[in-house]
Amino acid sequence: MSENAFDLVVIGGGPGGYEAAAYASEHGLSTACVEMNAVGGVCLHRGCIPSKTLIRSAELLEWAKDSADFGVTVEGEVRFHLTAAMDNKSKVIQRLHKGTQSLLKSAGVTTVIGRGRLAGPNRVTVASEEGEKLLEAGKIIVATGSAPRLLPGMVADGERIITSDHALSLSDVPASTIILGAGAIGMEFAYILSTYGSKVTVLELLPRVLPLEDEEISKQLDRLYRKRCDIRCGVKVTGAEARADGVAVTAENEAGEASVYEAEKLLVAVGRRPLSEDLGLEEAGVVVERGYVRTDEVMRTANPDIYAIGDVVGRLPLAHTASAEGMVAVDSILGRSPAPLDYDLIPRATYCHPEAASVGLTEAKAKEKGYSVATSQVMFRAIGKAVASGDVEGLCKLVAEEGSGKLLGVHIIGPHATELIAEAGIALRLGATARDVARSVHAHPTLAEVVMQAAQRLVTE
Repeated sequence: MSENAFDLVVIGGGPGGYEAAAYASEHGLSTACVEMNAVGGVCLHRGCIPSKTLIRSAELLEWAKDSADFGVTVEGEVRFHLTAAMDNKSKVIQRLHKGTQSLLKSAGVTTVIGRGRLAGPNRVTVASEEGEKLLEAGKIIVATGSAPRLLPGMVADGERIITSDHALSLSDVPASTIILGAGAIGMEFAYILSTYGSKVTVLELLPRVLPLEDEEISKQLDRLYRKRCDIRCGVKVTGAEARADGVAVTAENEAGEASVYEAEKLLVAVGRRPLSEDLGLEEAGVVVERGYVRTDEVMRTANPDIYAIGDVVGRLPLAHTASAEGMVAVDSILGRSPAPLDYDLIPRATYCHPEAASVGLTEAKAKEKGYSVATSQVMFRAIGKAVASGDVEGLCKLVAEEGSGKLLGVHIIGPHATELIAEAGIALRLGATARDVARSVHAHPTLAEVVMQAAQRLVTE
């Protein structure tokens, strides 16, 4: 076998791509990972990780201002320095990037930097500044990810109209910001920018914030966010004009009444689009619909030698979904007949403040599926650790099948919700009932008791 021939070539070095490549190599497949920029993908360089460092800066800023109740007095004015926060973000990215490179190297993966493209049966070309390289591949995994989506006719100039990519590298905190979209990305940046000192207005087409979450979670977050932002739901944006001194956004409410919103910047956070164009997919017999690559349950496309995972497939566009899909694809290539993923059992997390996280079915979705449901809620203000920590906003809601008590969904908004959801994910995967969780002794005092107490309430109700 030549040095440019591999059992598997993965196109895309994000969480799905690099983890699939490492997993395949560790299980005996000669593997190359083709990455256009730097391994780690959007998640590491322009998404999950940098946004969390900026969120941490916001959290520390708020705690510093509110620390007097805990006997900690900060002399003088608490000040925020965006440049220092951005420097810290860059250091975190650099450290994790080195770790990802080391992971691939230790796994025996050949990393190829350049833009990968299908070039005939079982072939991938890689274009870079050094020229073009041809790789031969027994199997191929397409893991090219996604990019910020814009509304039709809208252009992100990077100055007045920006995307999350631009927002993660701001040089100054804008005096005012309009955020278009109240999903996970929009609400995270609403927290970051409002805490940093920007006057934030959130415009959302749908009737509520975090529209994919359980309605109770949306209500709680909406109530808390209105203390820091101007939130307008049921608003359709019809245009945006970049001006020398800012941006003007025209929008209509549900009654068709038009309004103009003005701010220094407009951050567009209306989702992400798959990066499937100019990859040679259709020529290779791969079905692409509305930009998304179609696959079967084991991530195999219409071409049996080509698989696709992650945002370019778009079933549940999250980094950990891509990683899980990558494992399924590699196991299929290895002939292991993997079980298909149950996407309802993949946890979802929004790192706003308070955090929101969920796994399983919402109450509405469970009823749509024909379940007779029972629900329970416990507020964090009833949890000793939350009170002792001074972080009491939020709740845990359980959705279970009436009668059997089988857990169908767990929804949390509150301190460390994104960490607490892991327990719920395991419980649902194992088919646990509310009684199982209620009888599992939790350490006291811990925030995790909110899940146990919600389960206990279901058992007694």
